Amino acid sequence: MDHESWLLPEGVEELLPSQAARLEGLRRTLLDLYRSWGYELVVPPFIEYLETLLTGTGNDLDLQTFKLTDQLSGRMMGVRADMTPQVARIDSRSLQRNHPSRLCYMGTVLRTRPTGIAGTRCPLQVGVELYGHAGVASDVEVLQLMVETLTASGIHRPHLDLGHVGIYRALARQAGLDAAQEATLFDALQRKARPEIEEFLGSLELPRSVASMLAALSELNGGVEILEQAGDVLRDGSDELQGALANLHAISEQIRCRIPSVRLHFDLAELRGYHYHTGAVFAMFVPGHSQAVAQGGRYDDIGRVFGRARPATGFSTDLKTLIALGNYSENEEEGAILAPPDNDPELLRAVAELRASGERVINQLPGQDGDGDVPGCRRRLVRKNGKWEIVSLEQ
Repeated sequence: MDHESWLLPEGVEELLPSQAARLEGLRRTLLDLYRSWGYELVVPPFIEYLETLLTGTGNDLDLQTFKLTDQLSGRMMGVRADMTPQVARIDSRSLQRNHPSRLCYMGTVLRTRPTGIAGTRCPLQVGVELYGHAGVASDVEVLQLMVETLTASGIHRPHLDLGHVGIYRALARQAGLDAAQEATLFDALQRKARPEIEEFLGSLELPRSVASMLAALSELNGGVEILEQAGDVLRDGSDELQGALANLHAISEQIRCRIPSVRLHFDLAELRGYHYHTGAVFAMFVPGHSQAVAQGGRYDDIGRVFGRARPATGFSTDLKTLIALGNYSENEEEGAILAPPDNDPELLRAVAELRASGERVINQLPGQDGDGDVPGCRRRLVRKNGKWEIVSLEQ
């Protein structure tokens, strides 16, 4: 067979035992972390009818979604490229709770093109979503969990980037921009192309104060002082804009109180997920990488397409990225225990008790030569004075 038949597709990878062990250990650590905060695990399906996956806010995922025909119904199906819309459907349609709902999830997603720092097409997406509360406290809770997720992964001292899509949205309304104009300006703002922004705004014949505020967004980025500067530069903004600024300020105050060690950066032209999010947007970055390690924000309208538009906020990240960038490792200093191929009832009882206590015990197979050939074994069971005892393989 041609050796190329064994090659994996670009952006698709396999994990060898040591890598898989680290990933599984971190998976358990994170799910336990979320559970300790009251988040319940949900497991959405890997594949759904296409219209369900791409309804409403999911439309942005169209190009990233693998599509196929269901042989049973003849309808188009899609392999999930993002689990967030699925979790929103679960909250809106399956749970239908009236009180705040905390949900977490973890599972493989599949994308048509490589994404993220890991450059994979099959990230192991993990995240949390908090539904049913529109206040600052829920955004702050999600932000705290995002920081704790990175800490648990061995990623320390990342910086937190904060923005608010409501600021640009309010200015676009105040300026009376149509959809095409809003999209053109949006693109220029993302590139922070100040000359292009000013030229475009000059062609619209907007009131000078509104044009000035829109142009200023590209330069309103930096430390906490940016919020004070924004309050002055955007003082002629609408009540909607002032409300968005106040919301961002309140979130930053609580973050500095609850997580004083985190480095805050503000970017009022950061419109990540503009058509998806409705309020604060946030992302975590680490030195040496321009792409976010984890990201999220508020998206209050996501459940509307499912018949129940509850307030919502959350974040997601990729477990493979966390493993690649962090220094998480399983605590297995003592290693596994090698048991000899013996049917002695006392030995079998000892092996069962060790496994029940959490130890890894590997049975040596008959005819197997050499203790050191068993991966992970650093100890062995030997019979001494009529009892089975654990000794180092060096003894």
